[in-house]
Amino acid sequence: MAKVNEITEEEKEALSQYKNIWVFVEQTGGVAHSVSFELLTKARELANKLGCQVGAVSIGKSVSHLAEEAFKYGADKFYYIEEEVFKDYRTEPFRDALTKLVLKYKPEIFLIGATTQGRDLSGTVATELRTGLTADTTKQEIDPETGNLMMTRPTFGGSLMATIICPKNRPQMSTVRPGVFKAIPVEQPKAGEMIKEKTNITEDQIVKKILKKVVSSEGNINLGFYDVIVSGGKGMGNKENFHMIKELADLLGGTWAGSRKAVELGYVPQSRQVGQTGQTVHSKLYIACGISGAIQHLVGMQTSDIIISINTDGEAPIFDVSTYCIVEDAIKFIPKLIAELKEKNLTPVKK
Repeated sequence: MAKVNEITEEEKEALSQYKNIWVFVEQTGGVAHSVSFELLTKARELANKLGCQVGAVSIGKSVSHLAEEAFKYGADKFYYIEEEVFKDYRTEPFRDALTKLVLKYKPEIFLIGATTQGRDLSGTVATELRTGLTADTTKQEIDPETGNLMMTRPTFGGSLMATIICPKNRPQMSTVRPGVFKAIPVEQPKAGEMIKEKTNITEDQIVKKILKKVVSSEGNINLGFYDVIVSGGKGMGNKENFHMIKELADLLGGTWAGSRKAVELGYVPQSRQVGQTGQTVHSKLYIACGISGAIQHLVGMQTSDIIISINTDGEAPIFDVSTYCIVEDAIKFIPKLIAELKEKNLTPVKK
């Protein structure tokens, strides 16, 4: 009798049919979501280790023009479906179309952005394919011994990091939050292959109808847009003290944010939270003020280019990922920094 973790010869044969890495290129109105290119960059890295190709796949009314961008970020092939029924996102038709493509071309790994749409779509596609799905991953690596995808994500409220594998089912699927990886164009983009597919899905077959669309950006902010982020935590003492966080951010030409604890205390709106349950950022400069550095916060900002941390605790976890560590009370230090910057007549350059 085979052991639980052993792969039988029959299973090996079934798994061998799956090749290459796919990335779902999410789009709205023909404009691709930035996470798609972040995932293509990561997929290219993984594909180089596996010696396979990268496929980008997109569904919509008009998506063929997205192929050029996909090739720019490392895709070898662009699979797409263009039909009127896919003008707007609805779970069932997108699920059926994407499942059809996966069953036909059998990618070994399938990466999808952990956006509102991606989270909705990935779960239902994984269910149809009877495979596993690891959600909200922050790290993707290839096991050098087995070639399996090792998918790492925070667990237990962000207190631990778990690495998950899917050894017996394909494709290996995971969602990745926007901002976890950087989108980097390849040095020599290829004129990749475009593969157009069709479905038999008609509007009459779809139960859900879109009667009205209400688009509102009130209260929303994309922290990933900014090169400079000044973030405050519990150590800022109270909501009023965040005025200095905002002033420092303005002086540096960036924006302000906060930790989960700051949100829970009412210092910061949830829309400006950085971390596992907030936004993930890749800023050029991240200044953490009065933030101890719980894992759930670190996964949201630790890949920033330069991290400056200000904290009274010299053993704070935030210092482990910081470029510069300042052991000081942020409430006392920030006003001095602001005064110094004003004295030098710093002129911010906004992105």
